[in-house]
This record gives sequence, C-alpha cells and structure tokens, in this order.
Amino acid sequence: MTTLDPEKILFIDIETVPLVYNYNELPESAKELWNKKWQYNKDISPEAQYAKAGIYSEFSRVLCIGFGYYRQKKYYINTFAGDNETQILAQFSELLKQSFNTDNHVLCAHNGKEFDFPFLCRRYLINSLPLPRVLQLQGKKPWEIKHIDTMELWKFGDIKNFTSLNLLAHVFGIPSPKDDMDGSMVGKTYYEDKDLPRIVNYCKKDVITLTRVYNRFAGIGNLNEDEIIYV
Repeated sequence: MTTLDPEKILFIDIETVPLVYNYNELPESAKELWNKKWQYNKDISPEAQYAKAGIYSEFSRVLCIGFGYYRQKKYYINTFAGDNETQILAQFSELLKQSFNTDNHVLCAHNGKEFDFPFLCRRYLINSLPLPRVLQLQGKKPWEIKHIDTMELWKFGDIKNFTSLNLLAHVFGIPSPKDDMDGSMVGKTYYEDKDLPRIVNYCKKDVITLTRVYNRFAGIGNLNEDEIIYV
C-alpha cells in the first residue's frame, strides 16, 4: 500500500448508545418505525432486536469520539464525550476545521466506511449541523473516498471477509483493546452503571489499537507507550 504522511491521518473510533435504553421506552411513533424495520424477520422479535439499536443512527447517538494523531514523532490521543451529542459533534468539527481540513487529510477507522463515517454524517444532519469537509462524501464513488478503513485493507479484495479490530490485534500480536469491556457493553455501562469514564478509556484503547494495526499495514513501526501523549 502507498504510505501516507502519518501527520495527515486522523485515527478515530466512535462509541454510540440508543436514544432510549429500553424498547418499551420508545415513543409510539418511533416504536412503530422500529417494528416496521424488522417486520420481515420472523426469527427474532423487534423487541429482541433492540439490543442492537446502538448501531442504527436513526435510533442512537454519538456518545464518544476518540481520536489520535501524530505530530513531530509524538502521538496524541484525546476524546470528545458526554451527554450532549450536538456539542460533541461541534467540537469534532472544530478539530477537523483547525487541523484536518485539506484534500490531503484523511480519516482512518476500522470498518469506518460501513459504520463510523456514515454514522457521523447522519448524526450531523440529524443535529442540523453542517458536514465537515472531510465528511462530505455524498455523490462520491467508492474509489474517490480517500479515507482509510483497516478492515478493508485486510480484505485484500475478498468481498466476504469481516474481521474485527480485536482479531487483527490478536493476529498481529498487539495488546487487545477489549481487556476491560467491548462494544456490546457500552449501553449498559452508560445507562445502568453511569460510568462514562470507563467508556472513554475503552474508546482511547480502540484508537491506539487502530493506529498500531494501521502502522503494521503501512510498515512504519510500532507505536510505543512512551510515544503516546494523553491530552
């Protein structure tokens, strides 16, 4: 693969939660729309499907955006997180505007082209916020989108392959980001345990692991702990 200047890449991971935690808390209009979404699936009820509501941007929101970037051979890691999604998205927009706002800048995420990037775009529009330049993807052909997806890199043209970030970390001998929790636990950790700092920490670990995985593809060396600066 062509190696980009690492300082042109913003490594990101997002954590999302349902707008309401339980299926029975949905307003009737939203519940009806959710039910219609699953009306042809006879194997599992719409209520049971609601356990996965956090991945659907129409029924969930951004809770945390983790991001990492290189500057002068140091790697900086930070997050925007909290109860106010509009504020989180606005802060992320400002970061992109100030530091990642040219045609040479790209985002990098694992399964980003299927999840992180479109999820963010949809939530920007739902919150009546303008799309940042690097997320203005409408009308572009797939090969015109320069963003990096480490899952796509691992496919090597195999259209059937789905590989988690955790599995890639395992095969590359990289420490797992799932040593404390995984994505399926975010909703419970937020709504029941009220433990946003734990989610933030998990998100940072995912971003660091993403960066280490990308570095393996790019052949640019390891990301060691003494290079990381927690902002």
